Amino acid sequence: MNKSTAWFLACRPKTLSVSLSPVLVGTAVAWHDVHALLWLPLLAAALGAAFIQIGTNLFNDVGDFLRGTDTPGRLGPRRATAEGWLSPGTVKAGAWLSFALAFLCGIYLVRHGGWPIVAIGLASLAAGWAYTGGPKPIAYGPLGEVFVFAFFGLVAVGGSYYLQTLTLTPTALVVAALVGIHAAAVITVNNYRDHDGDQAHGKNTLAVRLGRPATRHVYALEMLAPYALLPALGDLGWPAALPLLSLPLALRLIARFYRQPPGPAFNLILAATAGLQLVFACLLGLAFALV
Repeated sequence: MNKSTAWFLACRPKTLSVSLSPVLVGTAVAWHDVHALLWLPLLAAALGAAFIQIGTNLFNDVGDFLRGTDTPGRLGPRRATAEGWLSPGTVKAGAWLSFALAFLCGIYLVRHGGWPIVAIGLASLAAGWAYTGGPKPIAYGPLGEVFVFAFFGLVAVGGSYYLQTLTLTPTALVVAALVGIHAAAVITVNNYRDHDGDQAHGKNTLAVRLGRPATRHVYALEMLAPYALLPALGDLGWPAALPLLSLPLALRLIARFYRQPPGPAFNLILAATAGLQLVFACLLGLAFALV
């Protein structure tokens, strides 16, 4: 494994859309409200969000290895530290570098958006580190889905909307919730796949706490809830129904989740769930752009 490929895989490119989707949606809602688009805040927000997710992924890579959770025989995609492609110190340095780049993006965003962006940025960086770092990592408890819902839904969409308008509306928060619920489903797939290994190593995720049968129901709820909540955007008129075009994909993924035995096949379901969130988010953004 050459270094470039190792770093590329360590960043987990198949799920990076989870951080970009909310930025696009929040900007689309802002466009609908003010009929203007600020390109530099959009670009800085997208880059900052991506760097925070990459840094979080890298901290997770090295953190799970050091705690013995990740081994070369894990069911999930191969991890750079566990496979020996990169040393723990190198991966940790890459994580801090990614956070530093996100911080640089944040400097510009703070100049544009003021103290609310300071709070959002610092909270996002702290949460990204705490997801796998510290004495009580978020990823090692049952609140991983809540973390993702909050930071890749409410914070990311709401913050992107605020950067365009310097305000925040109830509609923007409703949209943020829709996007965040689908983002949480990505973590549910990950934790369901890793249930047995996590349980053996004391990683008490929501999937471990609930067990596999209940977690299947949680995934179905996370996948379907955003569609059920679309009527809350009724003021949009018919474009509010556009995200329903992705519902058949959601139903197929739910069927695969229930039918597929736990194993490496869930890596495909994981990537497809992130892809569904992106498709749903694009259709939702298009609905606001059309009105």
